[in-house]
Amino acid sequence: MLEVKFYDCNEIEENKLIFVVIMAKFNDKWVLVRHKERNTWEIPAGHIEPSESVEAAASRELFEETGAIDFTIYPVNIYSVNNGEQETYGQLFYAEIRELGELPQTEIAEIKLVDELPKDLTYPLIQPILAKRVQKYVEENF
Repeated sequence: MLEVKFYDCNEIEENKLIFVVIMAKFNDKWVLVRHKERNTWEIPAGHIEPSESVEAAASRELFEETGAIDFTIYPVNIYSVNNGEQETYGQLFYAEIRELGELPQTEIAEIKLVDELPKDLTYPLIQPILAKRVQKYVEENF
């Protein structure tokens, strides 16, 4: 069983963070991506490179996975996922995309704009929990 926990943004040391997840809106719709090797949808996300800040990783991943070229990113929380054997940490962000460019030719096949998360998610035990946290953040701050 997976357990997802949330922490304040400065509560966990940055060097422990491995992932960034960016729940983004464009034209008042949530942006989801589909990896070329999958038939399911996911929230834009990726690994933090060794020499990269968490914020730089979030900006890079948002561009690489959605083609976003004009956007603002807001840190929401640090999160952890514990699978019973190990706990991994990531930074959760909310982004408002103002302009989408061409989708870079990387691992993403397409993007989809939605009002709600679909059932066919790549990580159905994690993504809905992260999405609810971002939705709460948006309701409280915008």
